Amino acid sequence: MVMGKGTQPPIGRRKFLKQAAMASAVVAVPYLSNNSAAFGRQRISSSKVAKRADAALDRALKELVAMPGGPPGVIAIVQRGKHLGVHRFGVANLRTDEPMRIDDHMRVASVAKAFSGAAALALVSKGRLSLADTIGKWLPYLPKGWHAVTLRELLNHTSGLPDFSKDASFQEAVSAHPKKAPPPRKLLSYVEDKPLNFKPGTRYEYSNSDNIAVGLMIQAATKDTYENQLKKQVLGVLGLHRTSLPAGPKLPKPFIHGYNNDPSQHPPEDLSEILAAGWAWAAGGIVSTPADLNRFIRGYVGGRLFDSHTQAQQRRVIKGAGSEPLGPGNNAAGLGIFRYETKCGTVWGHTGNTPGYTQFAAASADGRRSVTVSINEQINVSQGASGVFETLRHAEERAVCAALAP
Repeated sequence: MVMGKGTQPPIGRRKFLKQAAMASAVVAVPYLSNNSAAFGRQRISSSKVAKRADAALDRALKELVAMPGGPPGVIAIVQRGKHLGVHRFGVANLRTDEPMRIDDHMRVASVAKAFSGAAALALVSKGRLSLADTIGKWLPYLPKGWHAVTLRELLNHTSGLPDFSKDASFQEAVSAHPKKAPPPRKLLSYVEDKPLNFKPGTRYEYSNSDNIAVGLMIQAATKDTYENQLKKQVLGVLGLHRTSLPAGPKLPKPFIHGYNNDPSQHPPEDLSEILAAGWAWAAGGIVSTPADLNRFIRGYVGGRLFDSHTQAQQRRVIKGAGSEPLGPGNNAAGLGIFRYETKCGTVWGHTGNTPGYTQFAAASADGRRSVTVSINEQINVSQGASGVFETLRHAEERAVCAALAP
């Protein structure tokens, strides 16, 4: 959402991270509990192929954390059927040296778009919304030039809506009041004086405005708040008790601390609570945990939230349309979801990044195999020290290979 800068850690921190990476280990256990203490009590048996895939993932994660400009910490969850492994290296808090934990809170960034997609598609499945519904039908107060845009086009980023987060007036407003966000309706007002970037449905262009409009359409169709519908359609169904959509900057404790990637700052600035979640709302404001994010992506991709016909519509993809940041392998865009074709197989999910955090969550088509990778630094194609984003994508692909290993 709001963009940051690149970072390189000081020599002392880099040495510590290398030591922490070497000291950390993967823990694999049956998926029994929401409690982190459950991890470590017993190990699972796996095939030699799966063990090799896990080891390759560990090497990739260690390299990521130890490299100049790498994140302070990384945690990856790999679940194959009922068995779940946690791979973690580095730290969640540079001040206390606490490790990354599966039940610690974090910002999921643009993976929140998968949550708004899930809520919208659940309502489509129930007949409360239609993919052919337009902005003009549900949000007639928005510019007439936008009225023909459909819910389908919002969900697959072919709407042409200008991205409010790139507007100078929005960025000035965030800078002036970072911890006090306006009501969600205000977010689109920053670009209401602008025409569509192109005729709806004719091209792909990732836009944060799309999911704000999705959230507003959900509210209009249900006569309820998006937050309530998110709980009813998604969080409650999947049992995501540590996931929420706050308005302000505070994170529930304990949380994974997110850090600046500016190489001039030693130590890096803690960005965990500098920005109100309401500045991103349905496009990026959700707070969750690694464990809850894993549960979400399994249920979302696995078909627990809407019927098979709606899921088939969701998986009609636009080839070559990448998530932001790019996910592993070849990316293609569906409705509130992306397809990632890797050398080890295909998964469906979403990525995200925001100041202090970068996320990847995906699952096999049936939802039985899943992976999440979370780091506490914002990294993408244009932000972060040289080579870090490429190393992150490599680690994400290794995580997919581990999830799909026999």
